[in-house]
Amino acid sequence: MLQSLSTEIQPFPTLVHYDIPQDLEERYGGWLSPKSQEDLEYFADVCFQNFGDRVKYWVTFNEPNVFAIQAYRFGRYPPSHCSKGFGNCTTGNSETEPFIAAHNMILAHAAVVNLYRTKYKKQQGGLIGLTVQDLWFEPKSNSTADKLATERAHAFLSNWFLDPVILGKYPTEMKDILGSTLPEFSKNDLVKLQSSLDFIGLNYYAAFYVEDCMFSTCPAIPGASRTEGFIKQTTQKDGIPLGEPTGMPYFHAYPEGLEKMVTYLKERFNNTPIIITENGYCDDSNSTSTIEESVNDIKRVKFQASYLDALSTAIRKGADVRGYFLWSLLDNFEWTFGYTKRYGLYYVDQVTLERTPKLSATWFRNFIAENIRAEPRANS
Repeated sequence: MLQSLSTEIQPFPTLVHYDIPQDLEERYGGWLSPKSQEDLEYFADVCFQNFGDRVKYWVTFNEPNVFAIQAYRFGRYPPSHCSKGFGNCTTGNSETEPFIAAHNMILAHAAVVNLYRTKYKKQQGGLIGLTVQDLWFEPKSNSTADKLATERAHAFLSNWFLDPVILGKYPTEMKDILGSTLPEFSKNDLVKLQSSLDFIGLNYYAAFYVEDCMFSTCPAIPGASRTEGFIKQTTQKDGIPLGEPTGMPYFHAYPEGLEKMVTYLKERFNNTPIIITENGYCDDSNSTSTIEESVNDIKRVKFQASYLDALSTAIRKGADVRGYFLWSLLDNFEWTFGYTKRYGLYYVDQVTLERTPKLSATWFRNFIAENIRAEPRANS
C-alpha cells in the first residue's frame, strides 16, 4: 500500500487502535501485564524497520484514555472487563484495572518512542506522537467546587496520559484522589517519560458542563465515583444545550470548544505541537433517510467551516497546530454504534457499497484548494 501512494499523500499510521492480539490477551492478560510493553516495542520495531523510510508521522496509540475506560471500567470494548454496577461483565475490577492498563500503555508508548529515537530517528527523520480523545469542559456554575471539578475532568480524561508522557508525572488531581490505586513510575520510567512525544494527536468532538460531586451529593452516574474524579457531566444548563445536538448522543457541535481545548493544551504543555487527528460531524440521518437527504449534508458543511474557523483563531493566538484530519472520508463502522452513525464525506450504500460524494466532500476539497498554501513542517 505504501509503495502505491502518490507523493502527494502523507501516510500517518497508528500502531494500536483499541486492540491487542488475542493470543497476548490469553497468554498474560494483555494490557494488564507489563509484558505488553515489550511486545509492543517489538511490533513497533518491525514497523519502523519495514515502513519507516516512507513514513514521517507515527502515532503509538489512538485514544488509549477512551480504551482504558471503555474496556476496563465499563466493559463495552474487548476484553470487556468491569465490576458489577459498571457494566455486564464476567470478570474485571472497574476501580483498579483502568489504571493498570493505562500505566502499561503509557510505558509501552515511552518504550516505542525511545526505540525510534535511538535506532531510527537519525536515518528516517520522522516524528512520533500519542493521540487522545479530549472534550472541552465548562463549569456549570461559577462556584469554586464546579471550577475544581472541571480541572478534575481534564485530569481524569486526557491529562491522565498527556501529563506522564510530557511532564513525567500523573496529574496532581488524580494522585490526590486515587493515592495508592494509581500505579507509580520508577526512576528509570521517569527518565524515559520526559518529553516522550513530538506532537499531541487530538481527537475533538464535543463539550460538556461539569458539576462537582466531591463536595456535593450526586446520583450514582458515570463520573461520580472516586475513581472517575467525582464529577457529573451534562450537555445542558438551565435547559439550554451547550452547542447544537448532532446525530451522536451527547456530542453537541460547539466549535468554540476546539479553540479553547487547543489553547488549554498550548498553555499546559508549553505549546507542544498539536495535530488534530479527528474532528467530524455525525449527521442525524436514519434508516428512513433517502440518499438525496444524506448527501445534502448542509449541517456538516457548517460544522466543518465553524470548527476550522475556531482552529484558525487558536493558531493566530500562537498555538503550534501542524495539521488537521477530518473524520471521516467514508461512512464507516462506528464501534458500538456499528453502521448506524454516518460521519463520512462520502455516503456508502451498505448493501451495494457504492460511494457517493456528499456536499461536504465538495466543500472540503474547495476549502483545501483555496486555503492550503504550503507544505506542513515535517521536522521540529
